[in-house]
Amino acid sequence: MPEPTDDQTDDATAEHYFSAAPSGDDRRRPLHVRLDGREVELETSSSVFSSDRLDTGTAVLLDHVPAPPASGPLLDVGCGWGPVALTMALRSSEPATREVWAVDVNERARALTTANAARLGLSGVRALAPEDVPADGDVAALWSNPPIRIGKEALHALLLTWLPRLAPGASAHLVVAKDLGADSLLRWVGEQGAQRTDGRGWTAERTATKKGYRVLRVTR
Repeated sequence: MPEPTDDQTDDATAEHYFSAAPSGDDRRRPLHVRLDGREVELETSSSVFSSDRLDTGTAVLLDHVPAPPASGPLLDVGCGWGPVALTMALRSSEPATREVWAVDVNERARALTTANAARLGLSGVRALAPEDVPADGDVAALWSNPPIRIGKEALHALLLTWLPRLAPGASAHLVVAKDLGADSLLRWVGEQGAQRTDGRGWTAERTATKKGYRVLRVTR
């Protein structure tokens, strides 16, 4: 049988890191990881996605995204303890102040991202619940390891919430495991973009395949 991917978790674990208020104890512990080519010490806890390491899918994503645009807010959907949002800021021309919206329904994930951004001096990283993201304004880029295990209907609703927020010419980069439906999701995303009649449509393509993951680019 194939090895499970980082996104394949048992139901109890999934319930915790998809919950707004995880019930398990919030026991902080150090996490040593490599982000943007540097070794950093951050903090993590239980009941957040891939709490003990940089998961393979996120690593693949970060290896296959372009540099963030020079201006405009950046968006990470499903921030966990913050690896994508932190890297977006670190790769910007002014890391300390670059505005990054790190979105997660999990309040513990948001607290960890806030703490980790402070550790790295990234004051522009704002960890937000979905309903707290500014309602107006487009985003210059979106990077995400989306929460596939929330189910197809919820995943589709999530993508249809955030992809229309792309600025004209901006792109989203998503990483999805091949055996968790990356190719079918790519077709669905492309169809949804082509069907829009509000001037906020998009195109979708696969840009990379590595370690069982696909990187998908969605361009408005």
